[in-house]
Amino acid sequence: MTPTLQQLRYLVAVADCRSITAAACSVYIAQPALSRSIQSLERDLGVELLDRRGRGATLTPEGTRAVRLARTVLDAVEAIEDIGPAHGGSSPATLIVAATPTLSLDLAADLVPSFAERHPGINVRLLQHDSREALVRALTDGAAELGLVDLPVDKDLSTHHLQDREVVLISPPGSGLPDPMPFRMLGGLRMVLPTPGTGRRTELEAMFGQAGVRPVAVVETDERLAWVTSVADGRGSLIWYRDMVLRAFGHRVEVRSFTPPLLRAVGIVHPRVPLSRAARAFLSHAKHNAPVREPAR
Repeated sequence: MTPTLQQLRYLVAVADCRSITAAACSVYIAQPALSRSIQSLERDLGVELLDRRGRGATLTPEGTRAVRLARTVLDAVEAIEDIGPAHGGSSPATLIVAATPTLSLDLAADLVPSFAERHPGINVRLLQHDSREALVRALTDGAAELGLVDLPVDKDLSTHHLQDREVVLISPPGSGLPDPMPFRMLGGLRMVLPTPGTGRRTELEAMFGQAGVRPVAVVETDERLAWVTSVADGRGSLIWYRDMVLRAFGHRVEVRSFTPPLLRAVGIVHPRVPLSRAARAFLSHAKHNAPVREPAR
């Protein structure tokens, strides 16, 4: 029998989520129903697509090949669906995506242009929010359908991991700190920090507490421009993403990895409701085209 598009979507979801339970949540069906659908596909094809031993679900070699072909088929179907809006058959779809200021640079520089080229019938509108908390409110209030954000977030939202980004220490020239930087040396270090009470500051304070250190807050602000100017002016060090350094500072600062490396997950989140076709297309594009972030070696 010919596989259905639904079966292919379920198989790809398992490949992306690496878990049948998580895949079922991502496509809004019960886990037993998804399992039965994939088992039916395996019977029709006469091969095992998933290795179900141990925790999670991994692809067999046949499953890997099937997923690769399934992605091609699903991409082709999405492209066909876009033909009408792209040629004036109807009004273009509009997708609203929310992001924090740092991550909005990824949308503007990478994901949105490449998505627009692939899906000319979908207009993406980007909303920037100053904090992760404001972004989550925009999603729950219906002001945006998808959000690009640091993880984890509220458990009431569906989460799709995209990448791990390295978090580094950015310091004025001549700071004399070792590279890589042990966490214990953050004690007493003059630092530029977010304002107290914000989600990002709370997370940093938890990290400092776990490491048993207490930096000195010389600047407390949530303005990204103030972070840049404060470090460039020599007032203190900043904890931020490695890939933001060149964009924000050029070569005016010193950058150090932590030891052990500090990685932060980034993903796309949305309320636990069925997504529009435009949102599904953007989510699929982001999963397969997000740039890989790895710590420096």
